[in-house]
Amino acid sequence: MPLTPASAESGLPPVAQPLIEVQGLTIDLVGGDSETRLVHGVDLTIAPGERVALVGESGSGKSITAQALIRLGNQFRYGGSVRFAGQELLTAPESVLRGIRGREIGMIFQEPMSALNPLYSVGDQICEVLELHLGLTRSQARTRAIELLAQTQIREPERRFAHLPHQLSGGQRQRAMIAMALACQPKLVIADEPTTALDVTVQAQIMALLQGLQREIGMAILLITHDLPLVRSFADRVAVMRQGRVVERGITADVFEVPAHEYTRRLIDARPQRMVTEVVDTDAVDGDGGADVEAARGPVLLTRGLSCTYVSSSGWFRRNRFEAVKDVSLTVPAGRTLGVVGESGSGKTTLALAIMRLVTAQVRGEVKIGGQRIDDLRPAALRPLRRRFQMVFQDPFNSLSPRMTLGQILDEGLNLHGPSLSSAERQARAASALADVGLDASMSGRYPHEFSGGQRQRIAIARALVLRPELLVLDEPTSALDLTVQLQVLALLVDLQRRYGLSYLLITHDLAVIRALAHRLIVMKDGSVVEAGTVERVFTAPKEPYTRTLLSAVRQMDAV
Repeated sequence: MPLTPASAESGLPPVAQPLIEVQGLTIDLVGGDSETRLVHGVDLTIAPGERVALVGESGSGKSITAQALIRLGNQFRYGGSVRFAGQELLTAPESVLRGIRGREIGMIFQEPMSALNPLYSVGDQICEVLELHLGLTRSQARTRAIELLAQTQIREPERRFAHLPHQLSGGQRQRAMIAMALACQPKLVIADEPTTALDVTVQAQIMALLQGLQREIGMAILLITHDLPLVRSFADRVAVMRQGRVVERGITADVFEVPAHEYTRRLIDARPQRMVTEVVDTDAVDGDGGADVEAARGPVLLTRGLSCTYVSSSGWFRRNRFEAVKDVSLTVPAGRTLGVVGESGSGKTTLALAIMRLVTAQVRGEVKIGGQRIDDLRPAALRPLRRRFQMVFQDPFNSLSPRMTLGQILDEGLNLHGPSLSSAERQARAASALADVGLDASMSGRYPHEFSGGQRQRIAIARALVLRPELLVLDEPTSALDLTVQLQVLALLVDLQRRYGLSYLLITHDLAVIRALAHRLIVMKDGSVVEAGTVERVFTAPKEPYTRTLLSAVRQMDAV
């Protein structure tokens, strides 16, 4: 029997028929009397047991192409053909698709916190899949769900079974989503950005887990991602999408070594490079990373012995205490960037929120902004000072009000912190802030959902800049952005720092971003600082085993 194009191209053993075969797929967005073509004639084949990656920037059409394989989205009109194990899916009745979704084709969605039902435990949601598709009893489903959670290496699976999604960490939620997708041992799993916003060590664990389970079950995987190092180390074949079209395809090693399309070459070259000058390492002077030396220069931010403890009730009289941040001392000089790295649960974001006085927990220690202590101020006394330190949150889609236009978002802070400014002066300040981040004032009437991910992140930065602060706290500012957009945002931050002398406290799990933007960094583990120093010193000669583990995970994800 002749080889299929997929099996011949991938170098896999010959197969009589592809597991899934997409021919001339078109997707039109239908609304009112108009329709817009989003995907133009995509061809794609996946052989049984094969790992194929679909890559491209946001808006390239990769996610909606993947969702079309199981016909998700009532607002779309599909054309062409999608055949799964010889059966046409684009024209199949809904009853047939319900039997295939979850049973034959599993899906790992990009954001498990949005995909999981917040009102049901993760165990109950896995049980639902097992009961509906396999007809297991409740007791059988519970036993199998716990086995699946254990298989995805979640600690204490019996206890986690009863946890709601918000009670799990990002990595645990992603593992629970994988357990649900693999519950029925499907023939194909669609993994849509399965490691976005996860720490490098967790990324490596998740991908190793998927690879191991794929070998064990024999399933095929369609990986949707913008993370090219991940594709290089994981996929057998790759297809590159741009503006709804596949512009290049082939064996992964060949595409990376000799990319044929200019767009592919641009994606491969879009790796963050060092963008700031080096600083002298002063670790020998002060064990917390040179805080005493730099404090003499008038630091913008200084903390001493900062600790943060959460207290929760367990019964009538019992109180549980969890110390999320333990005795952290740090300094951020004027015009410099201090990076904070560590895994999920290490205390990075809690540290940032404690500095910003936005955390609902017991906080101890000193926090000074521009030499003025703020940790002991009452809210009324703190409010006028907030103009001096602003925060850019990880997810601008959630941190920007969906009910406010861009102009109203920028005007809100000016109304509060600049009551003496006239309407014309506020508009001028807003226009200037938008120009600083590469946006036009003519966009002021739009709402956040009308902007791309990169534009929303620029809006979040503009909202902070409009108050002309001294310090920006950046919490994972590029975690969910494509590499090309990430480079644009990093270049923007460097330019703003040079022009205005801004200081940054940069919270991130992405060591490539730290290497590009930070002058110094601290490494956190279990709420404590375990290592501090200049970026150059820590990257080339890490002192702590934990730091070496983080750097090793980065090299593993970048491995060919």
